[in-house]
Amino acid sequence: MRWVGALLTTLACTVLAQDPPPVLPETQILGSVPRFGSLREQVFPGAASGLRARRSAWDDPRHVTILDEQALKRRAPQDMVQALEREVGVLVQRTGRGQGSPFLRGLTGPQTLILVDGIRLNNGTFRMGPNQYFNTIDPGQVQSIEVIRGAQSVLWGSDALGGAINVVTRRADRALDGSLQGMGYSLRQNLSSADLGSYTRGSFESAAGGGGLFGGASYLNLNNLERGGDLGRQPFTGYSQYAGDLRYDRVVADDQLLTVALVHLEQADVPRSDKFPGELRVFDPQQRNLAYLRWQGTLTDSPFDAFLVTASYQRMKEGAFRRKPPSALSETRSEFDVGTVGLSLLLVKELGGLGKLTWGTDWYHDDVDAEQEELDLATGVSTVAVPQFPDDSYYERFGTFLEWDVPLAERLQGIAGLRYSHIEAGGTVALFDPTDPTFPDATPVDTPIAPSYQNWSASGSLVYELTDTLRLVGGVAEGFRAPLLDELTSVSNNVNEGVDLPTTGLAPETTMSYDVGVKWDQERFQGQLYYYWIEIDGLIERFLVGTDPDDGVEFFQRRNRDEAAINGLETSGSYRVDESMVIYGNVWYTLGQNTTDGEPVSRIPPAQGVLGLRWQGDEATEWLDLFAWLVTRQDRLSSRDMRDSRIPDGGTPGYVTVNLRYGRRLAEGRRLVLGVENLFDRAYRVHGSGIDGPGISATASYEIYR
Repeated sequence: MRWVGALLTTLACTVLAQDPPPVLPETQILGSVPRFGSLREQVFPGAASGLRARRSAWDDPRHVTILDEQALKRRAPQDMVQALEREVGVLVQRTGRGQGSPFLRGLTGPQTLILVDGIRLNNGTFRMGPNQYFNTIDPGQVQSIEVIRGAQSVLWGSDALGGAINVVTRRADRALDGSLQGMGYSLRQNLSSADLGSYTRGSFESAAGGGGLFGGASYLNLNNLERGGDLGRQPFTGYSQYAGDLRYDRVVADDQLLTVALVHLEQADVPRSDKFPGELRVFDPQQRNLAYLRWQGTLTDSPFDAFLVTASYQRMKEGAFRRKPPSALSETRSEFDVGTVGLSLLLVKELGGLGKLTWGTDWYHDDVDAEQEELDLATGVSTVAVPQFPDDSYYERFGTFLEWDVPLAERLQGIAGLRYSHIEAGGTVALFDPTDPTFPDATPVDTPIAPSYQNWSASGSLVYELTDTLRLVGGVAEGFRAPLLDELTSVSNNVNEGVDLPTTGLAPETTMSYDVGVKWDQERFQGQLYYYWIEIDGLIERFLVGTDPDDGVEFFQRRNRDEAAINGLETSGSYRVDESMVIYGNVWYTLGQNTTDGEPVSRIPPAQGVLGLRWQGDEATEWLDLFAWLVTRQDRLSSRDMRDSRIPDGGTPGYVTVNLRYGRRLAEGRRLVLGVENLFDRAYRVHGSGIDGPGISATASYEIYR
């Protein structure tokens, strides 16, 4: 009950507070946020939503923002980092140019959940800390991006401690609603000067067999990046990528919809930029496939009113080779392949004056194949080595939840949820004994393991309508993250600190998250202001267990070592000056403290924000956007941060970049977006990244569409 008291206390304090801190306007005008179900899901609103509900961002108590189709067209991204960066409360880290790892509320990697159409992208092999997998999504396939901050374990189970990011993909909406005559298409070409980059995407949509068919293909090629200031080009920052997708939606009855979707993306020669010049490490291939079948609709003569069933299969394949130093005559070659089968069911019951019940259950099973070899480049002789993950290992998740959305009073809405999760892993692990006098040369012992974890997670939140244009919100949520195969079984040198070894006896990380916020949606002024507090128990960290006396390589195992607290402020909004001019922006601040050892939490983002001015011409045929990205210095470093080669000595310097974009509809079926990024050619680096920011860069996106 202590969290119920905390919720009431924070709500009361907010009501009584005076002279709130000044806020900057929001980049995403709440009034323009599409209501879930208005177009995306005609039969069952909210089906592909990360909220698992038909609530809008305005109606939901959580801090939710949505990058809609219009916002993405203005950004014209070449990859998912460009699609999401600079959003309030979101830092996107890149260890290499082809990689991207979003931070939500100071947490990333397996502590943040990524979804595609409500299907997990995360699997049991996700590395602790930043990883590359967010960038295995083709931005040309994306319709919108939902960012849901705060623990989402009730709705989505393990991993969603910092929040969830749901990528909603495109479909043949015009074919489904009957507004498309013949075939629709689009051809987009992006160019950027800082990396001599080129992104080409072709898409089509058409009515077919009583439904709508949508598909597309893209190719991306980037060269070494020209950095800001006098840093010059950064070696090993180029790579190539191709992708394709196909989706078919058919109304099989007046109130039912069937969806079949196929996705393929493959990156080639993606380097870890931070390792050069001491080491050459390249990922090839970096591949993701997704296939899913979804059936949704309404029900009659049933205890429930609507249903959603999804069956999915996702395959993620990662190959890599490593030479240390780059001129070495031997290299390590590794590969692992993860196949994930998923099933989920969602049922909704309207209760009239008692609100709405949503019940769901989901199951995901990962099968892992892995291999590794040491190759002598001079002789061609290879030697089998211990793979990063045990071959034929598995990771399985099952969960079921219930959410009750209920009116408590005329202006007060309550939402409560509860989930049970069961997770298990298995495999034959190469266990090392750090106490062996011959370690690290001792032979590992193959040991079968089968750990399992159970958890009950609860959440509760309130929405109080102070006025028609002002809402007070607050919530408390428990979070849960079970140890992954990466922490339990991996033998990996793909870290900055040394070599990770398998660990037994790990317990889950758990969190308690508190949120309180205000949302306003007035005629000229829209925005959100949130304060949050996260308490983390059993934080899993690396623990030094030994050092190789010959080459000084350090060996680590994982431990539930710490307790930590993260708190912060997130605010965003917009002010409409007149019919054509909008001032917008955001500001956010994160503070993380490890309460066990008194150090800062590792990789906490620096305080930052955006301030911009957007002009839009009559009939929205032309617009101009001028904005600044302002980031403070981050010198609150943990000892782990100080050992990280991606973070400069003394911390990551602050910076300001000024950016200009111009868009125009040239004629019917023609669209042009021009930009100049980093107008004053400032040198900068996103905190914790392995690459520097681009210098002054001209960008262009030209699209032909019907």
